[in-house]
Amino acid sequence: MSGPSGKPLEGLVVLDLTRFLAGPYCTLLLAGLGAEVIRVEPPTGDEYRERSPFGGPKGASLARQTADDIGMTVLHRWRNKKSVTLNLRAPAGIDLFRKLVAHPMSSSRTICPARSTRWDSATPCSKR
Repeated sequence: MSGPSGKPLEGLVVLDLTRFLAGPYCTLLLAGLGAEVIRVEPPTGDEYRERSPFGGPKGASLARQTADDIGMTVLHRWRNKKSVTLNLRAPAGIDLFRKLVAHPMSSSRTICPARSTRWDSATPCSKR
């Protein structure tokens, strides 16, 4: 079943806590299929924003040419996504995160399950 735009995941909200390659690519595909993807980044922004190659007003380059340049990885894998910054090490950031996940949605993450228990005490976690 699809929504008015004809995309099958329209109406689904995905909270994106992924890193590296596979997770961001997965949520990129979900966004392309119509899901609303909300990317959660640390207060300093995602580390891939600062990795070359860069794209910006002066074109592509291996070195940053202007303050507006951004890593091509971000330009590719973050398309069709919304982005918020949250400090998940601070109580206020954890409270905001809990408010986000209180709404019906799906989440995608590439973090150790044991770390997620700090944010939600209801998350089951087996000990190794």
